[in-house]
Amino acid sequence: MTGNPGVGKTTLLLRIVETVRSNGYSVGGMVSREVRSCGARVGFELLDLSSSKHGWLAHVNQSSGPSVGRYRVNMHDLERFGAEAIINAIHNCDAIFIDEVGPMELLSERFEEAAKKAVESEKLVIGIVHWKARNVLIEEMRRREDAETYVVTSENREGLREIVVSKIIETLRENETK
Repeated sequence: MTGNPGVGKTTLLLRIVETVRSNGYSVGGMVSREVRSCGARVGFELLDLSSSKHGWLAHVNQSSGPSVGRYRVNMHDLERFGAEAIINAIHNCDAIFIDEVGPMELLSERFEEAAKKAVESEKLVIGIVHWKARNVLIEEMRRREDAETYVVTSENREGLREIVVSKIIETLRENETK
């Protein structure tokens, strides 16, 4: 999935995660959620979907780490809670969710390697790709014969939820019979 900033991609993904879980499947991976203070975005929190552990992807007050716009990326937490969540999901979950493959996350070689391993695994991967980022991994993901891309908009968000959940459940059921 991809789409403009603020359109609700992460919210959509989290609703999909809950629906897949409620159907009895284990899910893992990571989500980066926007954090606001006094109405302004101040950073992004990382959440491990399996363990609920969390850390910071980036923050305006982060004192070290690479800069992306007005944020500094917390490489330690990105690798500890982001990359590690993906690796754990490859080994322990039915479906892997990755939010997001974008400029901040791709600063980490470990994150990029984890995302690549997930895509190359036999597991179902549902991800959000930054809407205008260009990178070898992103291009490989987009070109895969078994990949489908959905552009999330405020108008199609609810309909996409039903479409994506239906495809996920169908794929997971097919995988069970193999």
